[in-house]
Amino acid sequence: MNKESFNFKKWNTIIGWITFGIALITYSLTVEPTMSFWDCGEYIATAAKLEVGHPPGAPLFQMIGAFFAMFASDAQHVALMVNMTSVFSSAFTILFMFWSSTMILRKIISSSEEPNKNNDIVILGSSFVGALAYTFSDSFWFNAVEAEVYAMASLLIALLFWLGLRWEQDMDKPKGNKWLLLISLIVGLSFGVHFMALLTIPAIGFLYYFKNYKTVTVKNFIIANVVVVSILLFIFKLLLPLTMAFFAKAEIFTVNSLGMPFNSGTILAALALIAAFYFGLKYTKEKGLVTYNTLILCVLFILIGFSTWLMLPIRANANVIINENKPSDAREVLAYYNREQYGSNPLFYGPQYTETFAGLDKDTPYLDKAPNYERDYKTGKYVIVNNYKNAEQNSDNAQKAILPRMWSTDHIANYINFTNAPQFRINPNYNYENDLGRYGVDASQLSQEDYNRAIAQLRNEVEKTIAEFRQAYAQKQIDNEGYVKFLRSYSDYLIIDKPTTIDNLSFMAEYQFGYMYWRYLMWNFVGRQSDNQGRYDNQDGNWLSGIKFIDEIHLGSQDNLPSDALSNKGRNVYYFIPFILGLIGLMYHAGKDLKSFYVLLALFLFTGIALKIYLNERPFEPRERDYALVGSFYVFAIWIGLGVYSLYESAKKYVSPKIIGPVIVVASLLAAPVIMASENWDDHDRSGKYTALAMAKAYLSSCDPNGILFTIGDNDTFPLWYAQEIEGYRTDVKIVNTSLFATDWYIDQMKTKTYESEPLPISFTHDQYVGDKLDYVAHIPKIDSRWEVKDFLSFIKNPKSTYKLPNGQSIHFYPTNKIRIPIDKNSIIKNKVVSEKYNDSIVPYIDIDIKGNAIYKNRLMMLDIVANNDWKRPIY
Repeated sequence: MNKESFNFKKWNTIIGWITFGIALITYSLTVEPTMSFWDCGEYIATAAKLEVGHPPGAPLFQMIGAFFAMFASDAQHVALMVNMTSVFSSAFTILFMFWSSTMILRKIISSSEEPNKNNDIVILGSSFVGALAYTFSDSFWFNAVEAEVYAMASLLIALLFWLGLRWEQDMDKPKGNKWLLLISLIVGLSFGVHFMALLTIPAIGFLYYFKNYKTVTVKNFIIANVVVVSILLFIFKLLLPLTMAFFAKAEIFTVNSLGMPFNSGTILAALALIAAFYFGLKYTKEKGLVTYNTLILCVLFILIGFSTWLMLPIRANANVIINENKPSDAREVLAYYNREQYGSNPLFYGPQYTETFAGLDKDTPYLDKAPNYERDYKTGKYVIVNNYKNAEQNSDNAQKAILPRMWSTDHIANYINFTNAPQFRINPNYNYENDLGRYGVDASQLSQEDYNRAIAQLRNEVEKTIAEFRQAYAQKQIDNEGYVKFLRSYSDYLIIDKPTTIDNLSFMAEYQFGYMYWRYLMWNFVGRQSDNQGRYDNQDGNWLSGIKFIDEIHLGSQDNLPSDALSNKGRNVYYFIPFILGLIGLMYHAGKDLKSFYVLLALFLFTGIALKIYLNERPFEPRERDYALVGSFYVFAIWIGLGVYSLYESAKKYVSPKIIGPVIVVASLLAAPVIMASENWDDHDRSGKYTALAMAKAYLSSCDPNGILFTIGDNDTFPLWYAQEIEGYRTDVKIVNTSLFATDWYIDQMKTKTYESEPLPISFTHDQYVGDKLDYVAHIPKIDSRWEVKDFLSFIKNPKSTYKLPNGQSIHFYPTNKIRIPIDKNSIIKNKVVSEKYNDSIVPYIDIDIKGNAIYKNRLMMLDIVANNDWKRPIY
């Protein structure tokens, strides 16, 4: 048959939309009817009301969510409608995946034989199998039914890759670069959803490379790899950060140096940018510099897409209720983009966990921070509100390494579980004379002989203790937690070696690649043991195939398992079938078209392994992190489709293509997507789940009117925000997130009225806690008396109650850790704090001893609330 007898384009369109319809129906039937745990409550609230969520923000997601929220029939259905953004995003992801798969397959086949009806039918059928396998895969389905950014980010990955393939087809045509401009626009828009969509850029770059370089040499291949990664880094780390930095510096310069009003620098910077693009495009057009003109247009379109970020300062300046970090001007938007609130993980070079035992670097113990500017409306200037000179501790440079994988000082025992315990030896230069003072011995009063004897005795005691510890640890009498505790206690006497390069690479391979990537890949295409959090044991969170002897090798005996393990809805098995199809497709792709294969491989690795290197995860994370790897699983699902076609190509040599093609497609459909759908449906069906909302309302309803409720972490806070913001439930309760309470912008917001909830009774002024002021207040014992809490706070507020640190910085201190909170019995009775029968038992005061060597800003503010509340509002 010739190709005219089968309209491939028509059926490609029809089946693509059928695939879309199956995905849309599946996700619509299983979507959560209200908000879920983690970030979903925050995203729904900030989307529906266009408020400012946590950095680095998702303004485009929020604006699209706001559009969907407009169709809610009432407040209780707002969450469902915002959840539907993920439903539609995921369905469109499947649509573009199908079309991308057919394009790739048809290009591969057409390079070796003429298109014909039988081949075209199997191309469509194979792509259909691959797309549905991804539709019913564990991680993608999980993202598809809740209001999180990952479903929309997946759509952008699929859309960008499809646009890249279309650009490759039309690259040689006069207007072929229209696809490149559209790609640039989508890249800019992706910053308004999630940065992971940018990881498609290298794959698109390789499409250009292989299209224009017919002969691949080692030299031009290496250059191509360097160039595509450089483009990614340029857009992510240079173009947008430098553009925002330009606006920020222009604003500060025009206001502080030229005396112009606030926002004038931002306006002038925008005009300068517009002029630069105008004259750049005009000049390149007049001179016929097509390539440069196209590059300028690409940058312009990226910035046009990025303009969704304007929503953040616009809404921040509107002082919306949820206004995290309050990115109200250019410099604050830059800090928001850089996630400065969260700090950063070392990537290519930095400290390791042993820094906690080594102390500060002897040569450069302190580094400067970036100055933090704030508007001073009295002077009309930007003023620096933080102590930035020598304000940041610099850990011992000897403990730093290239590619530090084991960096978190909070997870040392877990690191040791994966590698070796850090080696140590006694410090021969330790000054034992300091220890004499601890025992009340004055070295100056000792004779030389007595001094030497005392020093020798101390040294011997230390050496004996260390020797006993080594023996006990070797005999497994001390666990890793005890090992870390010993190192902390005796670090002054020891020289502790940092983890070796082998240790770092071993941890990266075993945990970051193995447990946090390979395990998730196997979940999606082999099977999953349970939906319980994994802790690196055989009980929960592992992959499971359903093939008994393999699972027993991997996890031990699967006989006589408890009923709760067998009945866990997350126990899904696919018998390796989707995984094997993907491996067949991967090898088939590599054998048939190495160039096309490398394009997909680049996307697979950048959205998988490279992402793991960038995230540099610690053991163990608060929850499973498979949801961020869906881009990698997307590529593997395309290979599943190619695997189906590979089976057909092998079988058609022995059986009529007309017969064997449909048979293999139907068999593969039953063996992969249908099994995956039947196994995964029960644990991904959230249509009857209301737990997060019920918990939020239970928390709020447990509070008396006008209460103050302190919360910790995302799951304690975001559902409550949703209940108040969207459903208007118990808006008289003031929710205080203790983590955010350590920031000045959040304290400011807590001092304002929200709905029926009055401001918190905080006596500290903005100037007293702005920036890094009162980040921590040190306990320097000077007296042993007990102070009333208001006197204690007044002392801390006093500008003279400061202590100078070795780095030249001054911090506030308190001389006693003993405080007394007086109780007004009449107020207690009047406000009905306790039941009437306990009125005679009311004590006149409560005494508290503050533990530790310091009190941090959030705890200080909590203490201030208690001191000034006067028992008027209930506190929980």
